[in-house]
Amino acid sequence: MKTGSTPLLLVGRYHLEHVLGRGGMGVVYRARDLLQEQFGEPCSGVALKLLDESLSACPDAHVLLHSEFALSRRLRHEHVVRMYSFEVDTCSQIAFFTMELLHGMTLDRLLLECPDGLPWSELQPIALQLLDALAYAHQHNVLHGDIKPANVIVGEEGVRLFDFGLGQSIVQTTADLPSVSRSRLNAWTRAYAAPELLDGGTLTPAADLYGVACVLYELAQGRRRDDHPPDRTLSRPRQLPRRCWPALHTALAPDPQRRTLTVAELREAIGCKRPRWYGWPPRQPLKSCSWQ
Repeated sequence: MKTGSTPLLLVGRYHLEHVLGRGGMGVVYRARDLLQEQFGEPCSGVALKLLDESLSACPDAHVLLHSEFALSRRLRHEHVVRMYSFEVDTCSQIAFFTMELLHGMTLDRLLLECPDGLPWSELQPIALQLLDALAYAHQHNVLHGDIKPANVIVGEEGVRLFDFGLGQSIVQTTADLPSVSRSRLNAWTRAYAAPELLDGGTLTPAADLYGVACVLYELAQGRRRDDHPPDRTLSRPRQLPRRCWPALHTALAPDPQRRTLTVAELREAIGCKRPRWYGWPPRQPLKSCSWQ
């Protein structure tokens, strides 16, 4: 039995229930792990990702999917989605991977309910957890590549960052080693993609920084940064404390050379009670503030 051309049962174990979401290259299903059920596991639900039918015929498509799984599997952090296994259903020749089933609301849906931005008391914990997750990924040489509200979920257990489908290894990028090209997918989300990516440039930590800064700006303002007319100077979002604006403004610089801080430093500024300087050109750094 199939749903479209995808079987409802994969490798005799995973029963597909319904679609949770679609991205630039894949489809994510909610599935039941029948093996776990057989052994009496009360929580047998998993998320299962496979390639979109439009990509499944591409010769290296399965490599893209495995690359996402391999990148994500490196990361064991409380605010990054947990990977389980990569498998291939031999009967249908469908490759897929399973991961933690996330419960909660994605930030894009949350923003619909908060058109004036999130109050700082709600925004700050979300921002800190998201920046923690991204800083951890960078420390482990993983670039996300597609930071946007739809790829962040908030639930009872806090924030989870997911969908590393456009991600890359920093080692591959800096060493110019062979890697699977994602640029041909033209999957960047323009509202959150760094200008250099849209111009065909290489994914870097600075590009991830720009993406997460756009998300934080939107959470604090209630609308996208690119909703401002191009001739207007970017102003501090209504829900963002004044002390945090210099760092966020620097992270939003269109020129990557002017993004003179890291994700970890942006995290420090968001959690800091006293202001730091993150302007251009860089000044002598002030004494570091403690995180909240």
